Amino acid sequence: AFCRGRIVRVPKGPLIRVVGTEVAIPCSVSDYDGPSEQNFDWEFSRETDFVRIVSTWDSTFTSEEYQKRVGRGDIKLRRSSNDAVELVIRNIQPADQGRYKCSTPSTDATVQGNYDAEVQVKVISDGLSVSGSKARSSTSLRLSEGDSFKLRCSAITTSPEHTHLHVTWQIKSGSSWRDILSLTHEGKFQPGPGYEERYRSGDIRLDTGANDTYRLSVSQASSADGGAYRCLVSEWVRGADGSWQKIQEKSVEIATVSIQRTDVVISTSNVSVTERDSLDLTCNITTDRSGIFQAEVMWYFSASPDDTLSDAQLLLSMDHDSVVSDSTLISLSHVDRNSYRLLVRDVDVEDSGYYFCEAAIWVPLHNGSWHKVVERTSAPVSVVVTALEPDYDVFLNASRTPKFSDDPTELNCRITNVQDTEANIRFTVSWYYRQHLPGDNVVTEELLASMDADWTLLLGDRGRERIQNGEIIFSKKSADTFSLRIQWTSESDRGDYFCVISAWSRHRNNSWVKSKDVTSASVNVFWATQDYTLTVEAVKLKPFFVAGHTFEMTCKVSSKNIKTPRYSVLITAEKPFTDQSSPNGTTRIISLNQDSVVRLEDWTDQTRVDGVVLEKVQENEFRYRMYQTQISDAGLYRCVVTAWSPGGGGMWREAVNGLSNPIQIDFQTSGPVFNVSVHSDSPTIYQGEVADLLCIITTEGMPLEPDDMSFDVSWFAVRSFALDREPILLASLDRRGIVTQSRRNGSSDLSLERISPLEFRLRVHGCEDHDFGNHYCVVTPWVRSATGVWQREPDIKAKPIFLSVKMDVLNAFKYPLLIGIGLATVIGLLSCLIGYCSSRWCCKKEVQETRRERRRLMSMEMD
Repeated sequence: AFCRGRIVRVPKGPLIRVVGTEVAIPCSVSDYDGPSEQNFDWEFSRETDFVRIVSTWDSTFTSEEYQKRVGRGDIKLRRSSNDAVELVIRNIQPADQGRYKCSTPSTDATVQGNYDAEVQVKVISDGLSVSGSKARSSTSLRLSEGDSFKLRCSAITTSPEHTHLHVTWQIKSGSSWRDILSLTHEGKFQPGPGYEERYRSGDIRLDTGANDTYRLSVSQASSADGGAYRCLVSEWVRGADGSWQKIQEKSVEIATVSIQRTDVVISTSNVSVTERDSLDLTCNITTDRSGIFQAEVMWYFSASPDDTLSDAQLLLSMDHDSVVSDSTLISLSHVDRNSYRLLVRDVDVEDSGYYFCEAAIWVPLHNGSWHKVVERTSAPVSVVVTALEPDYDVFLNASRTPKFSDDPTELNCRITNVQDTEANIRFTVSWYYRQHLPGDNVVTEELLASMDADWTLLLGDRGRERIQNGEIIFSKKSADTFSLRIQWTSESDRGDYFCVISAWSRHRNNSWVKSKDVTSASVNVFWATQDYTLTVEAVKLKPFFVAGHTFEMTCKVSSKNIKTPRYSVLITAEKPFTDQSSPNGTTRIISLNQDSVVRLEDWTDQTRVDGVVLEKVQENEFRYRMYQTQISDAGLYRCVVTAWSPGGGGMWREAVNGLSNPIQIDFQTSGPVFNVSVHSDSPTIYQGEVADLLCIITTEGMPLEPDDMSFDVSWFAVRSFALDREPILLASLDRRGIVTQSRRNGSSDLSLERISPLEFRLRVHGCEDHDFGNHYCVVTPWVRSATGVWQREPDIKAKPIFLSVKMDVLNAFKYPLLIGIGLATVIGLLSCLIGYCSSRWCCKKEVQETRRERRRLMSMEMD
């Protein structure tokens, strides 16, 4: 096991071979050194001496008695790899029986292992004989598809050795032979490729009989079973190593079998039938079977030519006893021995599709039962059923057309000249709208509504909401007239309208199928329109008045090309001082709609809720009054008028807007002039302190008594260094002394008080970081006139002052510093105490000094 050397191998003998056959003796070498391709020498010995036969590397190696056979090629070497060859002997004879030695020249560095091997070859006589039927050597059989046949072969051997026979039945397809069924030398049945299923079902069998016969039985023959049949017999012997070896093979052709195929065809190709007619198809079975048989026929229908039998619909069937399945409109009849007729009465459009028939041949057995021998399906036939289209015309006219906007429109779609219609025809309508587009723009058709076969209304996308609200009505006036009515026609409804009448046919299953569409000519819905015009004139009734008096003006309206208009009026004011509620400078004061309902718009002065009045004097004239006018009411006043025309469903539709000329209110007064400023003694404070902000009012011009002046003061803050954020209302104090504060998130608090007739103080208690920013006040002066009426002056805004809130660093860090220094001192003293105690009592160690002897030094001379 631990050694390695060259090994030459030949088969284990003896090798038994048949005289006259070709023999191949293999020889191989392994575990060798040197080149990969090895050479071989073959020698032969009958008794003691070896005779040289052939060599792979020396052409002079062959001895004289073998030179002729080697030259003819009867003996040769066939290399299978670099380390293996075969000695091939054609037509081996009894004289070739003996010992054969295979040798390999050494290419190893050291000699170890074996360099030759011998094998014994035994040559026996040929005792195998194979023959066909005794009657004749070869037979021709002509059969019909589905028939059965049997073939016989005889094989016997008289070999002196214990051999086994391997019998194989083969069929020739093309130029090659294919195995059908074999009885192996080990006594096993082995079906050939493609015959496994037929062997398991028993359609193909191999039986042994007397006189060493082997019988092949084939049932249910098909067209693939046609061809030449032969019996192939090989002889096998078991070798010394226990393996089976084939020593010879013989074959004999037994018979030639031809199978007549059974076909099923439909006599016609593509068929076109008119609705309500009859469909006639014939299924023909092509066969030359002369014995007793019965046919089973089934007719199928499919919507696609690629559908299988499982997907198709079975129409009618006739079994082999000529029993036909029941059907009302379909019949199946036996015309002659091989023809079967299908008749479909009163065909419908739904009968269009593909028809095919399936036929099966049944033959009687010996016990009286019937056996199915063949089954075929025809190619599908295309059948087209043409629908009967009714003949009719469609006429569309307008019974009512609009002359103005919001007038009704009514269109009638009528069916005329109806011919060749039956009771199974039903008509429905579809309405379409086409808009006029300028230039070469593509005109698209929009579906308004359509009816299905059950007269159910299906709405389109256009005008769906108006149809659901009842503004557009679809109706059927009579059996041949459909109507479209628009209750209130608008400008968007102008365009072309047309209808499509659809004819529906009822089929046998009571379903409705559309058979024809006819489109009417279009009707144009259009009316001439002119642009609406509206003129508004404002007139000031009193040429001059002073503050506290009543302001009065009227607005007169005139319009053209508007049908029965009504007007809504809005009074606006453009004041010289911009208000926060009206950033564009225009204030909406009061309005009156087209139904004469008055509404206050932006008039928020609670003390003068009833101070403005707007009323309708005439159908086209309106009057505006403002009682107890104030100086803050100065500005330009206008009338904004909207003309409305009646729309659909009692609704009003906006037609056009108009704006009047401005009327100015200007008060020529010589009263005092107010100025406002903000002051603080300490604009920079620390957290927690109180910030004082003063709003100081000064007057110029005519002096007033303190009782004749009153002020509304509001404080605002902008939380940024620059005025780039929205102001925040802090607190306000009105002229009655009522203080209002806004909601605060921090802990600081506010107080607002009046400290003198012209000074107001804002205090911020407990200031925090978020209390910083620009602070200013807004003052609204109120002045009492000589008549005792309080007049509101324009708002005055003071210049902002910046309030800075700082943190007291010393107070903030005083207590943390004291605590830190104290803790550090205590910890340091404690560390010193621990170190002293440890060195005093825990780490003390006595050290004894070593006594040193006192000796004199030697002089240098004695060294």
